[in-house]
Amino acid sequence: MKPTTITVALLSCLVITGHAVAAAERPHEHGALKLDVAIDGRQLLISMEAPLDNLLGFERAPRSAAERQAAAELLARLRSPNQGRPLFATDAAAQCVLSHVELNSPALAPAQNAASQAAGSHEHADLDASYEFSCAQPQHLRQLALGLFEAYPRIQRIDVQIAGPAGQSKLTLKRPARSVALTR
Repeated sequence: MKPTTITVALLSCLVITGHAVAAAERPHEHGALKLDVAIDGRQLLISMEAPLDNLLGFERAPRSAAERQAAAELLARLRSPNQGRPLFATDAAAQCVLSHVELNSPALAPAQNAASQAAGSHEHADLDASYEFSCAQPQHLRQLALGLFEAYPRIQRIDVQIAGPAGQSKLTLKRPARSVALTR
């Protein structure tokens, strides 16, 4: 299912506002992860932006076999965020099912790795991820449990923006926090 116009507008507002604020306040910051959450009808959309250093311990194209393996494992984990310990868990009563995942990191794109290594580019690379969940009972979405701190120990802070039927909110999570209230 493709995002509705309202969902796209909500995420666009969050992303544009977030990027403008982030650019004005703090550029690429190690230890920090940005999370935008939008609820529109039966859809829950999560957009994540993180320096690769937070997730891998380096933020450039992988250079060694061990780094390539770590990058492959990271991408596999992010493509299946609900396997093992979930990265994102919704209230069971909401009956949300992951329907789409999109990952983007030029430093980890296989076709670009050789060019990145040769040019020395992407020395401060990020990874952007978006997740779309379809929820059968979205009225039961109360909180979003996060397994990000446990999965990626280099993350020290998660800046969260939420847009949904209850309005917009913004908060910062620090260890040991593990959940975000989706209602006010």
